[in-house]
Amino acid sequence: MRWHAVVLAVLALAWPGGPVRAQGGLPVEEVERIVKEYLLREPEVLYQALQELQRRRDAAEAERQKSLLADRRDELLASPEDPVLGDPKGDVTLVEFIDYRCGYCRSMAPALRALLEQDRRVRLVIKEFPILGPDSVTAARAALAAKRQGRYAELHWALLQSKDLSEAAILDQARRLGLDADRLARDMRDPAIDRQLEKVRALADALGLSGTPSFVVGDTLIPGAAPVARLAELIGRERRAAR
Repeated sequence: MRWHAVVLAVLALAWPGGPVRAQGGLPVEEVERIVKEYLLREPEVLYQALQELQRRRDAAEAERQKSLLADRRDELLASPEDPVLGDPKGDVTLVEFIDYRCGYCRSMAPALRALLEQDRRVRLVIKEFPILGPDSVTAARAALAAKRQGRYAELHWALLQSKDLSEAAILDQARRLGLDADRLARDMRDPAIDRQLEKVRALADALGLSGTPSFVVGDTLIPGAAPVARLAELIGRERRAAR
């Protein structure tokens, strides 16, 4: 960080009420010089000031996210088009934005599935957010089409393990799982599915999400992969807060 920026940061902490004003008639440049010399003598003050500045920024961002999630609560939790895994009437909802080509989504899948098996009260809402190319879009369309046959979960977990996400490979996979592959192919081309994907993309943009996986639990937004243990911790916190 340049000295000018550092000095301004320290001055902003010292005089948070508004623009910096000269003290005792000193011009701002002189105040900056004095502060710079002081910081050279007492460098730990700079460290403390930057820590405090970061703390304030983090607090402000947390409040912004909390407000944003509250404004978008219905879109996040109650969209009837979104697939739901776990307990549809669960006491805590976990939201995941997912892309079937995403390596982190794939690596997290076994632990996330185990979480749903261990905690039977969790409601997992899946937001299909295909951002990694045409195969991602094909897989998302297929998963949403499988929902119309009541077989979303089976194809969802299978796609997260599949090496080939071409349409032909997905239809073969669907047949092996017992789905009506011909119907699946037709439903994949329904414009309603494309509209749903656009809605999720618009929501992700509004939340500032650009990657997968991303998670929402209560008023906490996690824009990236997270240990499942961390998700379980947040679920427990939400459950305790509701009591």
